[in-house]
Amino acid sequence: MSAIKIENLHKTYASGVHALKGLSFEIKKGEFFALLGPNGSGKTTMINILAGPTIKTSGTVKIGGTDIEKDREKTKMILGVVPQEISFDSFFSVNEVLILQSGYYGIKNNQKYIDEILEKLNLQDKKHANTRALSGGMKRRLLVAKALVHKPKVLVLDEPTAGVDVELRHNLWHYMRKLNKEGLTILLTTHYLEEAESLCTRTAIIDKGELVALQKTKDLIQSMGNAKKLTLTFGKKVSKIPEALLPFDPKKQNDHEIILHFETQDINKILKALESIKYPIVDLDLQGKKLEDVFIELTYNRNGKL
Repeated sequence: MSAIKIENLHKTYASGVHALKGLSFEIKKGEFFALLGPNGSGKTTMINILAGPTIKTSGTVKIGGTDIEKDREKTKMILGVVPQEISFDSFFSVNEVLILQSGYYGIKNNQKYIDEILEKLNLQDKKHANTRALSGGMKRRLLVAKALVHKPKVLVLDEPTAGVDVELRHNLWHYMRKLNKEGLTILLTTHYLEEAESLCTRTAIIDKGELVALQKTKDLIQSMGNAKKLTLTFGKKVSKIPEALLPFDPKKQNDHEIILHFETQDINKILKALESIKYPIVDLDLQGKKLEDVFIELTYNRNGKL
């Protein structure tokens, strides 16, 4: 059974903006799935349709095999959402926020599980603190706690680490990996593409409301070719790019660095070109294509923005 199944999903707002244009894809039970796209691509609209605030124009959306229109109460219990926006009632403590959230799902006497979540998210010492006294990172963690309080089977993370420091980000992902291994299905949207690359088994990329790619994350990167990027650092100032490097799309970073782009099969040509250079090379940095490169190629380059 699919955790989430979306078929021919359309959303047109009263303003005439066609935010989603026949979007179709499926998230398997137990997956850690990435949904990527530039600002305005339709990601948030899709998440709001899943969660309930936004009503679709047409198409079918199923969560845990249940159509959201036929049984919203059931799908609400399956889904937990960590939104982008940080918003809490400043009159309540951390513990009170989670008790109220439990009540929203009809769950009573949930304190034991609330304490467990607070401990795992390093919020136990803030249990009785007022929400307005929390730092930005703590508020992010409280959003995660709210989304988990009813033990959902599917968790949606909408830019969960925006504005969060590196240590907290790593701690959060360690916890998310653990939950995923325990069977929780996770849908992640993020602008930190290295997160999607390291965490998610499959990645979908949408642009202008349309699906432009959907593959296993590793296969998606490989499908865009075996492009390599080589940064050459020279021991003295380079006045102009050596002629031997011109076939490899050279770009000067500064007076001492040149970046080359080439395919794996051209490695022998690169080596011969480097042998002919008179400038002393003091460092070489070779990188393969990453998810960020694929994202740029499929979205920004597709629209002529770069």
